[in-house]
Amino acid sequence: MTLWSHHDRAPEVDERAWVHPSAQLIGEVSLGPYASVWPGAVLRADTAAIVIGEGSCVEDLCMVHPFSSRPALIGRECVVGHAVHLEGVTIEDAVLVGSGSIALEGARVRTGAMVAAGALLTPGFEAPAGSRAQGVPARLVPTRISPDDVRRGARSYRERAAGYPPDFWTRDHS
Repeated sequence: MTLWSHHDRAPEVDERAWVHPSAQLIGEVSLGPYASVWPGAVLRADTAAIVIGEGSCVEDLCMVHPFSSRPALIGRECVVGHAVHLEGVTIEDAVLVGSGSIALEGARVRTGAMVAAGALLTPGFEAPAGSRAQGVPARLVPTRISPDDVRRGARSYRERAAGYPPDFWTRDHS
């Protein structure tokens, strides 16, 4: 993992969190217990904070950034899918953010809601609890996913991360 300080802001990674060596954490990034950040993800907090809650995963090739002084907040037990772009947003607990989606400044996704793969949440968009945001630009539709389904997904990433021994990425695997 690459940790970069920016001015007086430095990443804080809970000792129980897991970060892949190719991930980049820059500035005021905070990872809670059992959070995981996967290959190629970039979390750049050079203007405001990024907070990743307990047990949440930020999958491969994600980009998370604050917007000006607005932090990027991801709650507990969330699954942020592959290649997601989050900028100055609030993602509450037990939220699934589908692969390839984009959520722009001030967007808010309430507990138990879902962002469908490829969706575009425009600035200030709000997805209420129990809803699904889908489409470009996103619109709200009912969902069948439950917060418990998302929590199970987050736990599976927690278990997957725990399966890598601490020196796995520095060992010769030939």
